[in-house]
Amino acid sequence: MNTNELYYSSKIKGLVRIASGLLDIHNAGKVHKDFHSANILYSSSGSYPFISDLGMCQPANNEKQSVKKEGIYGVLPYMAPEFLRGYQYTKASDIYSFGIMMNEYISEETPYNNVPHNHALAIKICKGLRPNIFKYTPKLLADLITKCWDAEAENRPTAEELYETLSKLRSHKYDISSQANEYDDKIKLNRTSEKRSKNIQTHPQAIYTSRLLNFKNLPEPINSDVAKTTIHLDEINQDEENNN
Repeated sequence: MNTNELYYSSKIKGLVRIASGLLDIHNAGKVHKDFHSANILYSSSGSYPFISDLGMCQPANNEKQSVKKEGIYGVLPYMAPEFLRGYQYTKASDIYSFGIMMNEYISEETPYNNVPHNHALAIKICKGLRPNIFKYTPKLLADLITKCWDAEAENRPTAEELYETLSKLRSHKYDISSQANEYDDKIKLNRTSEKRSKNIQTHPQAIYTSRLLNFKNLPEPINSDVAKTTIHLDEINQDEENNN
């Protein structure tokens, strides 16, 4: 997702449009089921985002029943922990994915790009691991992101609540001007230096295309007590060895 040229107001506008698209899907009684940044496309002008790839879109089912034994399909960093554990995909699972995408959109950093996307990462996600939130993200946006990726599905906002909250932020009904200005200053500073993406080495086993996954014995999802959690390659390798 190329967002380096976008500042706070433009990002809010884009998030409102994406949330509107997700709300339309949910209002139709459907779930997207493969919601991630690569499925957000833009108009030829680059200013109008819309949700694509509805091939896995299906009727919503809120019952917590097990999915098919052969596994689940998606992009690991964006997948809700309850779905990783084999429960039915719900609207709340889409909201979790939106939270991961929203943080990526604002921070301009791809989630978990320095580690393998494997069973050990799935364990850590269930144990509360989440991507770091960019330190200059306005608090109201940071709080919304955190709510979206809550380990308890019932604590996440609905698509309607997402859309309404982002619309209020866009219309400046909340005073976040000082935070937004600080955010803009930091993004502008990034434009004068080498882009972050060029400074980050993506792990060869960090996979951002949808694929079949089948994880066993994942722990019950919890929220981490640590506000910002980081993960390192040696931790992933150790967890992978422990589960082999």
